[in-house]
Amino acid sequence: MKAPRGTQDILPGTSEKWQFVESALIELCRKYNYQEIRTPVFEHTELFQRGVGDTTDIVQKEMYTFEDRGGRSLTLRPEGTASVVRSFVEHKVFGLPMQPTKLFYIGPMFRYERPQQGRMRQFYQFGIEALGSADPAIDAEVMALAMAAYQELGLKSLKLVINSLGDTESRKQHREALINHFDPHREELCQDCQVRLDKNPLRVLDCKKDREHPAMATAPSVLEYLNEESREYFEQVKSYLDAMEIPYVVDKNLVRGLDYYNHTAFEIMSDAEGFGAITTLSGGGRYNGLVEEMGGPETPGIGFALSIERLLMALEAEGIELPVDEGIDCYFLALGNQAEKEAVRLTYQLRKAGVQVDKDYLGRKIKSQFKSADRLKAKYVIVLGENELEAGQANVKLMETGEQKEIPLTELVTYLKNELAGGK
Repeated sequence: MKAPRGTQDILPGTSEKWQFVESALIELCRKYNYQEIRTPVFEHTELFQRGVGDTTDIVQKEMYTFEDRGGRSLTLRPEGTASVVRSFVEHKVFGLPMQPTKLFYIGPMFRYERPQQGRMRQFYQFGIEALGSADPAIDAEVMALAMAAYQELGLKSLKLVINSLGDTESRKQHREALINHFDPHREELCQDCQVRLDKNPLRVLDCKKDREHPAMATAPSVLEYLNEESREYFEQVKSYLDAMEIPYVVDKNLVRGLDYYNHTAFEIMSDAEGFGAITTLSGGGRYNGLVEEMGGPETPGIGFALSIERLLMALEAEGIELPVDEGIDCYFLALGNQAEKEAVRLTYQLRKAGVQVDKDYLGRKIKSQFKSADRLKAKYVIVLGENELEAGQANVKLMETGEQKEIPLTELVTYLKNELAGGK
């Protein structure tokens, strides 16, 4: 038996890195006052059809959809925003006095796509959503948090790319311009883009198959169709980024292809050598209109999401070693039946006192037990044999120096707690 294609086991030795990264992201959200939300792994299929969009590759090709025993169509979540907004509406969070609502999530997502490095069918995503504010300052805050998610872990080869999609009026004019531009080339485009041209022409600009088509290079930019209000909004967003001294590049071809996206759109890319052909680490944007689409009141929103797998890839590409704590505090060696019984009691007491300790459970000889202590990188080894038991004390060895001390059993827990506290 093997794990399904596009999934992976995260084993000890690697899982500690995941825990470190996730803890760092959670602490970052605490600083920015974002609170955690946990939503179901599967939702009604309609949620993603409405929330992600019928014309997207995600909905058309990549969702894991199934019927339950009641004949209801359910889908493993392919992204986090739709679920968060559904919960925001269902529980009437918009009515709470503290607004805007600032949320974060971490969890597995599922997409049926061709597995490749950094892209799995089950992948883990961290994301934030800020709901209830149309202030361009919160757009800048979301981008600042997104950049900090990478920078605080040590990444340096980063590029923030931004664009404006404008408001509804600006997008409508740009949509008409795109249709007029691409319509003469309709038969030259891929089948997906021929459909997109009628339903959501902005997505044509994001096509991987037709990216080299000459019409792409001359396609009208949304920046040319921004009305005064949209242009002013974008200028304010940029001014806030400038105030925080966060470098960025304006890319007029950067789009978020869903109908409800508007105003700010952004991506963060890695320039690290050896990271791979796909340089995007994360993306986000403003989605005024999505809450209404889900049946809620008019509520502006903005968010972003990043892949934990790709974050770890970027760390590896830049040669960054995470300061993951390796080794345990103590290893208990017991020789003889009575000593074994006392070792079980003391191991339990040490753990209750907060000391990280393990012992032998295979009845190995003392030499093999010392080897186990070395493999576990134990700071201290406690030896308890019949002679030590009779004397009411244990032999405690500091592995780094080889120094040994005889410690009364009644004082062992206190002694090791104090020694370990001093070492930290």
